[in-house]
Amino acid sequence: MIFDLHSHTYFSDGALSPEALVERAKARGVSVLAITDHDTIAGVDLAHKAAVKAGIQLISGIEFSSQWGKGGVHIVGLGVNPASPELQAAIDFQVQARAARSLAIGERLSRAGFPDALAAAKEIAGAGTLGRPHFAQYLVKVGAVKTINAAFKKYLGAGKLADVKYQWPLMDQVIGWIHAAGGVAVLAHPAKYELTRTKMCALVDSFVAAGGDAVEVISGLQPASVTRDLIKIVNTRSLYSSCGSDFHVPDQPWQELGSFGVLPDEAKPVWNLLGF
Repeated sequence: MIFDLHSHTYFSDGALSPEALVERAKARGVSVLAITDHDTIAGVDLAHKAAVKAGIQLISGIEFSSQWGKGGVHIVGLGVNPASPELQAAIDFQVQARAARSLAIGERLSRAGFPDALAAAKEIAGAGTLGRPHFAQYLVKVGAVKTINAAFKKYLGAGKLADVKYQWPLMDQVIGWIHAAGGVAVLAHPAKYELTRTKMCALVDSFVAAGGDAVEVISGLQPASVTRDLIKIVNTRSLYSSCGSDFHVPDQPWQELGSFGVLPDEAKPVWNLLGF
């Protein structure tokens, strides 16, 4: 069985509808898929219906932004109950925070000569959760930059003119939200935070102290040496291991659905906590 436990639809910053995402996952051989959009579960019901038709299993999920030290980290909730009032309250909290941040980003871009940035980003986001990638798409669309990455490097990334810092909720609060909704808390893609090994261990220790359950030891295509080292860190702390593509856009081989290898035998699979 292929478990892909991290993916995004157009309800956050992905490109595909929930139905199209499920169809693509089925075509790629995925057996169990988790939809983990940023700060929303809007696509979960549609994805569940599509998964039944496609003959694959779907896990309800979400991805929350959280604060660790001076930077942000992401925590995925797997197996959350979409009807949970605690989960809805958490989503409302995050949506308001993102709205305030987006307003500030829009104001900074306006002063830089892009007065339509906020309205255009909202239009691009549509029903999805508004975020920095939508501003990046706008900057590409108006010809300010050629690529999404260039938009971050020039305008939206750390230290740039539209870099709006926000104090996201701490890990214990986010993990508490996930547990209150009946879910499993997973530290998302730790290898992508560009930390030294010492800081990586400190992050995982903080995650454990906050009540976390598992770590995403495989996120898309990555060197086998990275996976082995993460599993060592995770196993010495009695955590479970997760894996996922972090799929956003088709035809990006480094984040393609199901195309990231399998968990090594020494890993404790997070799906053991999810009833598989």
